[in-house]
Amino acid sequence: MKKLIYILGMLACAATFAQAQTLTLDDCKRMAKENNYELKNKALEQQIATQTSREAFTNYFPVIDASGSYFNANKGLIQMPAEGPDGEPGTMSMLKKGKSVNLMAMQPVFSGGQIVNGNKLAKIGKQVSRLQYEVSEDEVEKNTENYFWQVIQLQEKLKTVERMEQQIKEIRKEVELSIQAGLTTRNDLLRVELQENELASNRLKIENGISISKLVLRQYIGERNREFELQYEAFTTPLSPIEYYVDAEVAVQGRPEKYLLDSNVEANKLQKRIEVGKYLPSVGVGATYSYDDMMGKNNTSAMMFATVSVPISKWWGGSHSIKKQNLKWKQAVNERQNNIERMEVQVEQTWNELQEAYKQILLAQRSIASAAENMRMNQDFFKAGTVTLTDVLDAQTLLQQSNDQFIEACTEYQLKLTEYKICTNR
Repeated sequence: MKKLIYILGMLACAATFAQAQTLTLDDCKRMAKENNYELKNKALEQQIATQTSREAFTNYFPVIDASGSYFNANKGLIQMPAEGPDGEPGTMSMLKKGKSVNLMAMQPVFSGGQIVNGNKLAKIGKQVSRLQYEVSEDEVEKNTENYFWQVIQLQEKLKTVERMEQQIKEIRKEVELSIQAGLTTRNDLLRVELQENELASNRLKIENGISISKLVLRQYIGERNREFELQYEAFTTPLSPIEYYVDAEVAVQGRPEKYLLDSNVEANKLQKRIEVGKYLPSVGVGATYSYDDMMGKNNTSAMMFATVSVPISKWWGGSHSIKKQNLKWKQAVNERQNNIERMEVQVEQTWNELQEAYKQILLAQRSIASAAENMRMNQDFFKAGTVTLTDVLDAQTLLQQSNDQFIEACTEYQLKLTEYKICTNR
C-alpha cells in the first residue's frame, strides 16, 4: 500500500512538473505580440484603413443610377371630353397603366482635385495605422520586459534571503554553543531570533510579490498555464553602454513617431487642398437612357451631356475655411518640430540614465565585495570573542542590502537598455 501511494505521489509530481512551462524573455515578447488585445485592435485598424483607401479609390468610377416605375390605376389619369361615335358627348381616358425605366451614368472629369487628394489622404491613413502599430508594438515589448524583470528581481531577492537564512542558522549554532559554554547570554539568542523573524517576514513579502507579478505577466502575454517559470541568465557585469550609443539626431530620424509627425503634416496639407477644391468648378460628363410604355407603345431615348458647376456664393465663407485649414497645417509643422526636439531630448536623457544604471552595477559589485569581507571578518572576530553579536547581525544586514542593490541595478539596466533601444529605433 505504501509503495502504491509513493508511486501515485511521484506521478502527481511528474504531472505538475509537465504542466509547468519555462519561458524566456523572447518567449514572453512573442506571446505578448500575439495575444495583446491592444495590438489586436491596432491590427484591425490597419484593415479598416485599407478598406477606407479602397473606398476612396471607387470615387474615380462613374456614378450610375437606375430607377423604374409601374402603375395601374382604377381609371385613366387623364380624362378628356370627347365626342362619341353616335355624336353624343363622351369621355376619353388615358394613362390607366404604364411603366418606365431610367438609367444615368455620370463620370467626374474634374472636381477641384478632391478625388485625387482624397485618395492620397486615404493612403496616408494606411501608413499612419501601420506606424501606430509599430509604436504600440514597441510599447508592448517595453511593458513585457518591465513585468518580466520585476519577477526576476523578486526571485533574485528571494535567493538572497535564502542565503541570509543559511547564514543566520550558522550564527544561531555558534550562539547556542557560546551559551552552553557560558560565554554569552540568552539575549544574543533573542537577537538571532529577531533576525530570523525579520528574514521570514521578508520572505513572505517577496513570495507574495512574485505571485502577483507573475499573475500580471501571465495576463499580459496571454499565458494560459497558471504555473510557469522564467528562464534567464545570471546577473553579471553587462557590456558597457558605449556599445549601444547612437547620436540623438540620427536616432530620431528612423523612429516611427517621426514618420507619424511627417504624415500629420502631409495630411493637413492635403486637407487644405481638398478644402480649396470644394470651391473650384467641377466638370462631369454623363449619359442617360430611358424607356417607357405609357400609351401602349414602347418609347426609348438616349442622351449624352456635360455639366459644369461653379460654387460662386460659397466663396464668401470658403475663403475663411481655407485660411483656417492653412493655419492647421502650420500648427502641424510646429508640432512636428517641437516633438522631434523633445524626442532628441528623450534619447539623450535615456542615454544618461543607461550610463547611470551601468555605473550603479559597478558600485553595487564593489559594495557586495566589501560587505562580504566585512561579514567574514565579523564572523571570525565573533568566534574569537572580540566583537559582539550585534556587529555580526549588522554586517549581515549590510550584505543583504548590497545584494539587493546589485539586483535592482541589474534589472534597472535591462529596462533602460530596452528603452534606449526603442528610442534609437533598434
